[in-house]
This record gives sequence, C-alpha cells and structure tokens, in this order.
Amino acid sequence: MALIVKLALAPLAYYWPRRAVLDLYADVAEAPVDVVYLGETVCSRRHELRWPDWLDIAELLAAHGKEVVLGTLALVEAEADLRLLRKIVAQPRFRVEANDMAAVRLLAAREAGPPFVAGATLNVFGPGTLALLHDAGASRWVAPPELAGAALAALVAGAPAGMQTEVLAHGRLPLAHSARCFTARHEELQKDECDYRCIAHPDGLPLRTREGQPFLTLNGVQTQSAATYSLLAELPALAAAGVDVVRVSPQAERTMDVLALFRAVLDGALDAAQAVVRSAALAPGPLCNGFWHGRPGAELVRAAA
Repeated sequence: MALIVKLALAPLAYYWPRRAVLDLYADVAEAPVDVVYLGETVCSRRHELRWPDWLDIAELLAAHGKEVVLGTLALVEAEADLRLLRKIVAQPRFRVEANDMAAVRLLAAREAGPPFVAGATLNVFGPGTLALLHDAGASRWVAPPELAGAALAALVAGAPAGMQTEVLAHGRLPLAHSARCFTARHEELQKDECDYRCIAHPDGLPLRTREGQPFLTLNGVQTQSAATYSLLAELPALAAAGVDVVRVSPQAERTMDVLALFRAVLDGALDAAQAVVRSAALAPGPLCNGFWHGRPGAELVRAAA
C-alpha cells in the first residue's frame, strides 16, 4: 500500500568540490524525489558554488518538476551573511527554508513571495512556537530530530490548518552548531585561515572515543552524530501520524540508491522491514533511531518480529 508522503532531499551539509555538487544535482533531476533543498546552510566560508550557481541549479530542478527550496545559514555571524540572506529572501521564484530567526523576521516582513519552510534548527518543540511561525508565513516546518514520535504526533494533531510537517528520515543527526570550526581546530588552524580543509572529508570527520568507539562526526562548525539516523522502518508510523514530507540527507556515495529505496517503500513496492536491511549497506556508518522511540539518539531500536 502506497504512503501519501512526499520525498525530499535535504540541503548538502558537507563541503564538496564544485564538480561533485553539480553531478549530484544532475542525478537528482532524474531521481524519484519530490522536493529538493539547495544552498549552503552550514558554513559561510564555503565557496565552491556562488549564489548564481545555486539559482541555476534551482532552475534545472524546477524544469524537471521538482519543488525547489532555498536554504539559509543556521548560524548568521557577519554582514556578508546578512547580505546573502537578503538576496535569498528577496527572490520571488522559490520557497525559502528559514534556519535562523533572522531569516524568519525578513521573510515575515516581505510583501510578496511563497510561504516559507521553518527549518529544524529553529527548534520547534511546542504548539505556541508552531503557531507563531505559521502566523509569520510558514506553511511547513521541519521537526527537530530529537523529537520523539509520540511528541511529534501530538504536535501534528494540534498544528495550524494547512501547516505541513517534514521529518529527517535518513542522514547523520545535526546535533549542534558553533562559532568555532572544529575541523580547523583538528588541523591546528584558525577558523579564518582554515584552508577549507573540510573539503577533504566528504562525509565529515569521524571522531572516536579513547576506546576507539564511534562518537561524533565533525563537519566544520557543525557537530553531527557518528551513526546515520534512519526512520525507514517507521515510514508507516510517520504517515499515520500525519507527516507530509520525509527528507534524506545527501552522502558522499549511494545517495541515489537511498532515494530509490525510500521511493520503493513509499510507493508500496517494498516492505519497510526489508528496506531497513538493505539500507544498512548504503549508509556511511551504523544506523540509529533512538530519538524517535524516546531513547538515547545513538541507539537502534529494532522493530518487533
């Protein structure tokens, strides 16, 4: 049985060479995905692609029938960041994902343009915040990944009319953002003289404990989980809870295979339990889903036989 849920590709969290980024979105144009998020959302120093490049990619994807959403930085630190943010907000063609309250303020004040998406970094955990964002012009919100399934279902049930819900269903968990660049610190460099070393780590820089156990992943100013969050097994529960969109985060390898796997489950062509088994070979590390079950995020709670 098909699930009435759209499939989205989250914005690229890592710093990749220009050609790798262009190749990714050329593949995405032909992929079975409904919504594509574009733009730099992690670090303003990354410059392989510029603002006009992202607009060109957006037009390409729109011509292939994709809903395109332009993302904003999660951490706005400088006037240059604000100038880019104003450009993103001012363009009337595509929807915007607001990942910072500065973006929300600018989007709420504009006179025209499509409704925006409230990103996960806005940390919506209560109905009051959800109503405030809806009144500001948001028509979709992305749930913070720490939100347990039961809490999410309650929020969806009480959401303002017309407010869509999106959930991260595959990808490393974005746990924190900082003004300090941890990749640069690892390389014993200053943030402003980082030499863009994170481009050497297309899936982030793994961090282990002294005992050698996977702990976190460093991605510039962003800290991620070591394991890949996966809600493939929970897709029927997500649909039942009223979730409208599930998102997959791009990874250095096998992104198209992950999207195809999700599409097969959503279309009813593949059982969710079987898909989970296959997905383990596609992720860059172990899987986890603890947050959804109200458990520590790094845990993997397996479905009952």
